[in-house]
Amino acid sequence: MTGIALTDLQLAIVNATEWIIIIAIIVVVIFGAKKFPEIARSFGRATTEYEKAKIEAKKELQRVKELGTTTTTETNVQDREKLESVASNLGINHSEMSDDQLRAAIQAEINKDKNRV
Repeated sequence: MTGIALTDLQLAIVNATEWIIIIAIIVVVIFGAKKFPEIARSFGRATTEYEKAKIEAKKELQRVKELGTTTTTETNVQDREKLESVASNLGINHSEMSDDQLRAAIQAEINKDKNRV
């Protein structure tokens, strides 16, 4: 049994290698031999940027999860200031409203503006 599985694995590796060679030949034919290293570098940079963005997104998600479990008064004050700033720009009186009421009023004002357009 292991002999058959090993043979299948070897064939799959050869098959994958063949595809890589075929793709490389097509790229050389289309873009020329001088462009091939440039294209490979660009692909490498794109892959690196993708990995960095993925790691950064994971860190940000973790930070948001941690923030959700431990809210600080400083964060609440900053959020309230942002809400009041947006409400002032939209012409909403925010003096007697809670945060949730203020969010609802801002959303209603935004929706009202969308309906006008």
